[in-house]
Amino acid sequence: MWTVIYIASGEKTAESIKQKLTQEGFLVKLRQTNIAKQQYEILVPESELDEVQEVLKDILHSSHS
Repeated sequence: MWTVIYIASGEKTAESIKQKLTQEGFLVKLRQTNIAKQQYEILVPESELDEVQEVLKDILHSSHS
């Protein structure tokens, strides 16, 4: 089962996060939302959710520094 872990505001941001999570060894999918064309859901397997959340926090924190 795939779970949405983050909604990115733009394809470039979504691709960047996907690439970083993939480099960490996670399976990642992107899906454009139906609500807004510029929003992308980042999905990961439910079984990896806890681990991915920790890594995602680091990724998001470093991108805002």
